[in-house]
Amino acid sequence: MDFGYNGVDHVTATTLKAANISMDMLPSLSKDDLRDLFPGPEHFFRRKTIWRLNHNDNEGHESEPSRPGVSSESVALPRPPPSPIPLLSSSPFSSPVSIPPESPTPQHVMQLVSPKYAVYSDTELEQARTTFLDKLKAGEGGDYTLSKDLRCRLIRNTVTSMITIRRAAGDGFRYPCSREITMMAKCLVEYYPMLEDRSGTGAVWEIVKKQLLKRLQNVTTPKKKQGPTPSRKRRRSLNFHHSQETAMGETAMGETNETPCPDLNVEELPPSTPEVEKLTDSTESQQLMARHYRTLQEMYKAKGKPNGNDVYQILNLEFPARRAFIVQVVREQDRAAKVIEAYPCFREVDHLMDELCRILGNGNTVANLKNQWGTFCEKAQYYGVFKKAMKPSLNKVKQGVAFIKALPSMFPSPVPPPKKLHNASEAVLHVLESGDPNMYLQKRPITSPVCIIVNNTCILAVGPTPLLTFPIEDINNCVLYIMACYYTFHLTYPKCIATLLSVLQTEVLKDKIHEQDLTPSYKKAMLEFSSFIAD
Repeated sequence: MDFGYNGVDHVTATTLKAANISMDMLPSLSKDDLRDLFPGPEHFFRRKTIWRLNHNDNEGHESEPSRPGVSSESVALPRPPPSPIPLLSSSPFSSPVSIPPESPTPQHVMQLVSPKYAVYSDTELEQARTTFLDKLKAGEGGDYTLSKDLRCRLIRNTVTSMITIRRAAGDGFRYPCSREITMMAKCLVEYYPMLEDRSGTGAVWEIVKKQLLKRLQNVTTPKKKQGPTPSRKRRRSLNFHHSQETAMGETAMGETNETPCPDLNVEELPPSTPEVEKLTDSTESQQLMARHYRTLQEMYKAKGKPNGNDVYQILNLEFPARRAFIVQVVREQDRAAKVIEAYPCFREVDHLMDELCRILGNGNTVANLKNQWGTFCEKAQYYGVFKKAMKPSLNKVKQGVAFIKALPSMFPSPVPPPKKLHNASEAVLHVLESGDPNMYLQKRPITSPVCIIVNNTCILAVGPTPLLTFPIEDINNCVLYIMACYYTFHLTYPKCIATLLSVLQTEVLKDKIHEQDLTPSYKKAMLEFSSFIAD
């Protein structure tokens, strides 16, 4: 191969030939490249001569004083015509692209022709590149690899830079396509040769391309703020199973024997919103949700109780996919068991209440819900005594049990409970004098959440599945735990206590019911209760 080293001194020609650099490639060399080729102060004039031969527009045209050991023919050598360097070069010492002389930092910036993406570089990466080139010249570059920290930094900042450039264009933002990622991977490997895949199983830039794509998949688009007048969300058509009991009173739900729990709603179920459907449909979001779920499972498979704050954070991130999963469990009788099997964290009362707050939204906290429940109890206890549904007691536990048992009578539903249930209060609270709680749950005629008191211990159960236990001193809050079960497990309200649960929904949880779903019994109960409070 003729490299055209005519008129160049022997030392310069030998060095350039060893580096596989022709005269046409000299304009693409930076000052750092020349310093790598001719290191040391003894080659200062040789470096300066080569630089001025190819970059004379800013340096001037005055002749360079000769130095002993440098041939004067190199000074008189005419400048070769500039020619563009191909994007991918076979020489590891040459820059992948031609850099214009006006570039402020040519050693840090490199751009593709179209689109104009900048290759990320910093001091540490440049130092690693220089070290690799030095070792490569000495024949020791085969064992040198880029550190994990520098590689991750390069991949992360490269993707961030590409997205930023795309977004700054302003003409219909879209993420970089596969072709652009491939070109950038080739460019990175050309500029940082230590990134090459030496396994020989594929292209040398294939691993870098996969890392760029993986990083791109982990980037989510910022959500736009919703306008001041959001559009009304579409209503969902719900098909409930038919009960053997015949509804004698209200006919708002046709042949069904139960009223829908409003969190499946009626109107505003989180996984049914267009935003959540769009999120759960995208491949990127499904991968993120699956990753969060695997993290949650690993936390509960490990020995010891997982950290509550860590579980709370994972549950926040995985919320849309979890709600979509719960909706997909068709049979309501099996729903609680399957959800508990998939999410054992809901066997803890703290996480159960946190889930209720997530579904309610609007900044609700457990402390706020307990305060609202306490305020409602103070008013409702006087109302219960007024209606002769309960008697006051000095014992706090007995007073709480009597108050919870009296709630269905204070806010009655026109549909009687099943015959085996005897009383509507049994749908909320049952005091088991003797026997096995599991046997009682198996024989229970309805599958709604219930609190069972056994030997000064309270058991919260959903259908035949015992969920959690709590001390009897906390009996006053069991109604909140029951409402949390209805919302968390996407359950429907039993007809025999539908009015009571609707009152708790609007007065305690502050969750509004659509005007079309207000039943006559609810309107009558709220009118009587409001009149009593006003008087």
